[in-house]
Amino acid sequence: MSKPVVVYGASGYTGRLICEYLREYNLPFTAAGRSGERVQETMDKLPGVETADYEVVEVGHTVEALTELLSGASVLCNTVGPFSKFGAEAVEAALAAGVHYTDTNGEQDWMIAAAENYGARFAAQGLVLAPGVAQMYTTGEIAAHLALETPGLDTLDILVLWKGYPTTASTATIFANLLSPRFYLEQNAYLPWAPGTHEVFVPGQHEPALALDWGGTAHPVWFKHDPRVANCRALGGLFDRALMEGVVQMAGEVAAKAIEMEPAEQEAFLSATAAEVQSGMPPRENQRINISLDSVHASGPVGAVHVVLRGTCNYKQTGLMQAYAAFQLINGGARRTGFVSGCQAFGHRELLGCLRSFGLMASPTITGHVAS
Repeated sequence: MSKPVVVYGASGYTGRLICEYLREYNLPFTAAGRSGERVQETMDKLPGVETADYEVVEVGHTVEALTELLSGASVLCNTVGPFSKFGAEAVEAALAAGVHYTDTNGEQDWMIAAAENYGARFAAQGLVLAPGVAQMYTTGEIAAHLALETPGLDTLDILVLWKGYPTTASTATIFANLLSPRFYLEQNAYLPWAPGTHEVFVPGQHEPALALDWGGTAHPVWFKHDPRVANCRALGGLFDRALMEGVVQMAGEVAAKAIEMEPAEQEAFLSATAAEVQSGMPPRENQRINISLDSVHASGPVGAVHVVLRGTCNYKQTGLMQAYAAFQLINGGARRTGFVSGCQAFGHRELLGCLRSFGLMASPTITGHVAS
């Protein structure tokens, strides 16, 4: 009998964490990947694996093979990226198999394409299409929705900072984003970011940080059709300024080389460069070192609210939210179907409560004033 949850890309850093939290939720799962041997090696190291109800499956990356894999399942948690390159097959397979879809992507161009090409088709089948359920975006979205509980605010200024090491998949996404268009939202229209870096003020410290538009982020896509929001800008970066400056310099040099290439050559070059930068498994997260911060200033004509969320273990947050999403979907807990964000599907306070219950997020700090 098929397991209700399929984790595709289970041999990767984030895929393994999703499996760990599925075990916490007592959800049977299929750990799948293009190399069954690698997936099995990963599962053998999973904490408490002897109590998990799971199976390992090797699968080819085709719509047909993935559809067969998903037969009888309820939810696909997809971690195989870059999603602009590999996402379509998984989404098409989920549609063909009648399965809810979530992923961990950080590519704005993929988010826009998924909404336009698949949102209505998923809605017609009563299925959830929730790309980007991940720490770098969903936690910032939680903070934004907390701010929007105050009526009369229509502008979101979002900052996401974290401290840690990118995984192989995250590094590939960073390089895949280099030449992609990236947008912010102004009066409900997508406008392109100008190239460059941004000095940002970090709550709780004197020294400013350096941030990028980070591919545009998911937030403008999610809030484009929210009637409360007219404007949305989101920036992301690392707490370590020296490391961030190195990222900016390297990204600029790589982009300058790639821009002169033909598309196929660009893709190969960017993939190879990403592999050179990060090809191995990063160290397991340290609760005291690998921290995150989401800061959202929400404003309107007569008021402003500031929300700060402090968390720990960025990738654990992602793994937990993916497992929580699967748990909710299996138990009929989705609020909306079709193309939705994590908060739109499962509730921002519910997701915050989940993160807090596992010790990965502090209580939010909310300040501000709205004229009465």
